[in-house]
Amino acid sequence: MVYYGQTSCEQDTERYLDVVKYVFSSYKKEVPLVVNTMGWVKGEGLLLLIDIIRLLSPSHVVQMDVYDWKAMAPLTPQYVHLTPGLYTKGKQHGKRKQMGGSGAEDWKPPEEEGDASAPEYKLLYVHPEFPRAGVAGEARVHSGILRDMSILGYLGQLQSPDIGAVLPLHSLVPYQVPFSAVALRVIHTDVAPTNIMYAVNAGWVGLCRIPDEIRCQNDGPVLLTQTPVCDCLGFGIVRGVEMEKKLYHILTPVPPESLRGVNCLLLGNIAIPNCILVGQQGVEGEIPYVTSDYNYSILGSGKLKKKKHFKRRGYAFECDYT
Repeated sequence: MVYYGQTSCEQDTERYLDVVKYVFSSYKKEVPLVVNTMGWVKGEGLLLLIDIIRLLSPSHVVQMDVYDWKAMAPLTPQYVHLTPGLYTKGKQHGKRKQMGGSGAEDWKPPEEEGDASAPEYKLLYVHPEFPRAGVAGEARVHSGILRDMSILGYLGQLQSPDIGAVLPLHSLVPYQVPFSAVALRVIHTDVAPTNIMYAVNAGWVGLCRIPDEIRCQNDGPVLLTQTPVCDCLGFGIVRGVEMEKKLYHILTPVPPESLRGVNCLLLGNIAIPNCILVGQQGVEGEIPYVTSDYNYSILGSGKLKKKKHFKRRGYAFECDYT
């Protein structure tokens, strides 16, 4: 597992491909492998998908049609062979003629009979007929909800197995990790070293293992200059940073035997669900990590927003729960 640290690869497609290569290199080909590609199939997303097909050399490609949009070409071996990807070249034989229609049947690349370099896989073209399949804009909303639920379920491992009240973050006992024991890197943006602790405090981090030995001239934080592509052993929350004793306080359900291999913390653009921060029970006074006293002019500042899409969107079909 590799921690990419962002919900979309649009800003760093090159690193995304490096991650795919790294993960795929551990596949032993002893069992079937199913690759669930993302839904970004327009523009550079389609070109990136072509790169991934070339990289993985699958035996089958399952292409799902989308609602009311027929402009995407069937990803036949001939089409992938001829079309240039984002980082790979296609084998072009003359310019592809642009058809006037918009249907998928209009895309007919020339045949490449006997070309040994053409990919060999079986294309299974599926037209889903369930309601609202592929409606634009809904996947992004639903993926955000599922991501929050996944994080909540992961952090649920920190709670007692006994049925009772859910303990807030400040009631859970964290691990103490010396600054000098782990390297630190912010994935999605550049942060000045003087502000790095503000960025990582109360942040969701990937607990990773880099092959290099951590060397530190002093007991200060070890900052990486580049984002590594490395193993991720799990996730955690930096519950606090103790500057005097130079310690990170980290909450994680990862077992101690795995934590011994962690020597790198990667902070990405993945937010802790709002309910964890605003729903801390038993706190007198201000809630930890939540404040109304901040400067709106600072880049990235803003209030937590409540999602209200469930209330205002109506569905045209009925659900049978029986």
